[in-house]
Amino acid sequence: MSSNRAQDPHGTEGGALPAAPEQGVPPSPRQPAAAPPPPPPPLRGWLHTPRPEARPGIWRYGHVPRPPQDPDRLGDRELYGGAVLALLTGLLAWSLCWNGYIRVWLWPLEWITVDAWSGTRFHVTVTYAYYVAFGCLLAWIFGRIGRWPEVWRRLRPAVLRVLGARGGIEPLPPAATRRGLAALVAGALAWGLSFGGVWLFWLEPLWAVVPGSWWEAGDTTAYTVTYNLYYLLWTAVLLAVFGLLGNWRAAWRHYRSVLRPAGAAGRGRRGENADLAEWPQVRAAGAHRAADRLAEELRSGAMNDLDYVRIDHAWQAVRARPTALAEFAETAETEGAAALVHPSGARDLAVRTAQHDLMTRQVRIGRAPDEERNPHEHRGEDVALDPAVLGTSLLAVGPPGSGKTGRVVRPVVESLCLQALAGQAAVVAVGAASSALGPDDAFDVIVRVGDPASGHRLDLYGGAPATDEAAALLAEALAGDDDRTDVREAAAVLAQLIGPYHAAYGHFPGVRELRALLDGAPALLATLREDLGHAGAWDLQRELDSRARQAERPDDLAPRLADRLALLDRAGFAAGPEGASRRTRPFALSALTHPLRVRVDLPPAGHADAARIITRLLLAQFTAVVAGRPDRSLFACLVLDDATAAITPGTVRGLTHLRPANAGALLCLRTLDDVPAGLRAGLLGAVGCKMALSGITTWDGRHFAEAWGTEWREDADVTRTPDRAGGVLKRAVRSVRKLFTGREATTETVTVRRVERERWSASELAHRVPPRHAVLSLTAVSGEPGPPVLVRLG
Repeated sequence: MSSNRAQDPHGTEGGALPAAPEQGVPPSPRQPAAAPPPPPPPLRGWLHTPRPEARPGIWRYGHVPRPPQDPDRLGDRELYGGAVLALLTGLLAWSLCWNGYIRVWLWPLEWITVDAWSGTRFHVTVTYAYYVAFGCLLAWIFGRIGRWPEVWRRLRPAVLRVLGARGGIEPLPPAATRRGLAALVAGALAWGLSFGGVWLFWLEPLWAVVPGSWWEAGDTTAYTVTYNLYYLLWTAVLLAVFGLLGNWRAAWRHYRSVLRPAGAAGRGRRGENADLAEWPQVRAAGAHRAADRLAEELRSGAMNDLDYVRIDHAWQAVRARPTALAEFAETAETEGAAALVHPSGARDLAVRTAQHDLMTRQVRIGRAPDEERNPHEHRGEDVALDPAVLGTSLLAVGPPGSGKTGRVVRPVVESLCLQALAGQAAVVAVGAASSALGPDDAFDVIVRVGDPASGHRLDLYGGAPATDEAAALLAEALAGDDDRTDVREAAAVLAQLIGPYHAAYGHFPGVRELRALLDGAPALLATLREDLGHAGAWDLQRELDSRARQAERPDDLAPRLADRLALLDRAGFAAGPEGASRRTRPFALSALTHPLRVRVDLPPAGHADAARIITRLLLAQFTAVVAGRPDRSLFACLVLDDATAAITPGTVRGLTHLRPANAGALLCLRTLDDVPAGLRAGLLGAVGCKMALSGITTWDGRHFAEAWGTEWREDADVTRTPDRAGGVLKRAVRSVRKLFTGREATTETVTVRRVERERWSASELAHRVPPRHAVLSLTAVSGEPGPPVLVRLG
């Protein structure tokens, strides 16, 4: 089966995806032959952990939805303190009743007791039953007073975590709980009456079958063994009877899955747990041998989570194209967990620095603290990012050291690299060489701009097929940040030179050739005119004539564009000295139709202007390429570790086209001051996800506060006035209190009203966000918005 394996595009200006090694050829250093690292523990438990639906950004792996917010909810201290006080009070009341200090509780028993019952076993049984009923009544009364059910509901998640239980387990229905507890109490009472010497009828069968000599002999071996076995038999009968009455078997089946640790599930088929591990869809399609091989690989530990997701993703493609079933089945049966591997041959990353759930394609980036500033449904929940929210693009703003790269960018890049290995995504990560966006072996293509030893070089035109499109993208990069230059005029100037050059030589000019043409080199222009004649493109000679006339104007844009290209040339964009470009393979963003992992290392700090031009060029090319992809099944993402000077009117418009193209961008800025003032509102409106990290200024906070809007809140106004009420005694007491404390007695008046206030004010964003925290709002591709949430990153 053809499993997302791309053809080698190295010979064109398109992308460069390394091909899988041929049979008999030793693997390259980037394709180690060693086995992948051990799978995350254990795959079966990971596979069947509940992942309920949740709001955008909530970590779904093992997520337990929070109950609806209760406006009258008590604080933990008040609830637990009240429960303990009710328990102690209940024990005191029981002690007073049992020790005879209170006799009222015995009146109902005395009313129903007949003198003829005195001393009989029936009377003792009724008495014990009354004691148990009264104890249960006290427990129910003080349990209601102490809110013990609420205490259990609040402590239940912690108890399940301690027991190693999985999340998402629903409690027993109230009717089943009451039935089971009633049977338990009745069974305990019956057992106590039986072995307390009150009930003796159950011993009559034993007396009937045991010889009298055994009883007279005392503690002989036969006597001891016989009555102990009989006691065990009677206990088993009681358990069976009351277990049947209380339906304990159903409760045991329910809680057995809770108390069993993740991964300890048996290998037998038990509902859904066995179905997923046995590949039921593959088996139902008739590929039994393939399903058996995959299930055996899963059970033996040879398959990791990435293998499972990759093969399952390929199976979904087979369902859409049934003719490929035979090839899929043969590949899966032959190669097992290594089937349909990524063209690089990698089955996992060498190192995972973040927590991933490949089933939901989420990566965990932090936790929302349980505090009042966060919405109720997000408090205490883990926060994660996935293509469902990255598809609306994410803008992260924070000063250096706030955690953008290490706590946001690196986990996202790592997650997208894993998804690329599963055939689900393509990622381009752009940053300085010191940004540590990931190790070299985590990427298929690494472009080191300015490094002659780099194996790849960037295509200046991004693989654009048309002259006008190539000129427009290059003009956006060269002149997009210059307010004095019209990008459309710059594109027209470039098209006047790129078009004839392409017609004459069959490819677009490089950096140095285009710079010479913009400088108006007479010899090169004359040669180009002559070659156009040889190619039969006489009509394009008029473009050169028009360019020559415009070059005589004092406001001609060509020299300015040539100066910008000179910055790229000095930074080594053309891959070093002459001839070096022939030894490197070109990479263009048009190759993002394949599951590629690409990292672009920008030039060092001495070429900051060139780095900004390259960043703008990649952002412009990315927005144009992904919007024109014929196949949008792969999620494509561009990650810019520093998007300074990359935001232009054209790129802002391009960001709005990413969502319907199954693509997104992660843009990081030190401050919004790096964005032109007229584009800040448009940028915040174009991205669906916004992140304000700790340390931003109030000016940046004002833009985020306006983007997040307002909400209705309850505002309490407290008015304190001196207390003048009372007679002489109260006034004397207040005077003495003021003498010793220095504070005058006051009365408080509280007025509560609903007001509309900002969700997060500029001052709060600048001064109340702790270090290593951020305020994050997420919007899903489906359009579901999320509120701003305070998140502790990491």
